[in-house]
Amino acid sequence: MSWFESFVLGLVQGLTEFLPISSSAHLRLTAAFADWRDPGAAFTAITQIGTEAAVLLYFRRDIARIVSAWFRSLSDRSRIRHDADARTGWLVIVGSIPIGVLGLVLKDAIEGPFRDLRLIATTLVVMGLVLGYADRRAARDESGGRHRAAARRKELEDLNVKDGLIFGICQAMALVPGVSRSGATISGGLLLGYTRESAARYSFLLAVPAVLASGVFELKDAGDGHTAWGPTLFATVVAFVVGYAVIAWFMRFISQRSFMPFVVYRILLGLLLFALVGAGTLSPHAAEGAG
Repeated sequence: MSWFESFVLGLVQGLTEFLPISSSAHLRLTAAFADWRDPGAAFTAITQIGTEAAVLLYFRRDIARIVSAWFRSLSDRSRIRHDADARTGWLVIVGSIPIGVLGLVLKDAIEGPFRDLRLIATTLVVMGLVLGYADRRAARDESGGRHRAAARRKELEDLNVKDGLIFGICQAMALVPGVSRSGATISGGLLLGYTRESAARYSFLLAVPAVLASGVFELKDAGDGHTAWGPTLFATVVAFVVGYAVIAWFMRFISQRSFMPFVVYRILLGLLLFALVGAGTLSPHAAEGAG
């Protein structure tokens, strides 16, 4: 991998990690369209450490408060019921279990068959439709209508074990490129009745332990001939800087706008990918092979 490739891929990672459009799919597609070798699941996992560092920095006050409350709850279990921050800390742990288990069980598939461009095209379109439905439902609840009052949407303070586990299952779906970690968890949150901002905020918090653990786990592959240390670390730094800017923009965007632009983008990209693969212009295994 050249330094230019690592810069472009780090830029793509930072731009797409927090938007509901799938960073892993875009890294895969960038390599395929540019006729580069697929950077591989290990490269993706390690560069995600950079974007998660951006989450830690942006939400540092929230995370510090949650971690502090969680530690206090170890000696005072009553805090779990009465302290929303302590409860959030425990539910982040609960929600991280599905992706941790499935990530280990499906490791070979994640690094192989799941990177087929036909599967990526399918998940882009299907999850785009799911996100669109969830977003429209949330908008209907918020605005009400001529014949009914607006419905109250849930906030993070309303999070419970069942919802936390469902969020976690949705996050685990993102092991398939094209699904999108934020897209799946935000869609799940909207369907559970949470506000857009609460669903996005919890999505970002829930991703921290899973992504950091995945990146650390994949560090052993860096430098073994599959992933070069220098370009990978450079891409990780680029992803951190760009990712921080994207988080700040995205949190402002969703407080005022819907997710429909991302829905349209996902569906159009998926259909384009189907057309290119169907016409033989692009091989479903284009750019395969980590490098």
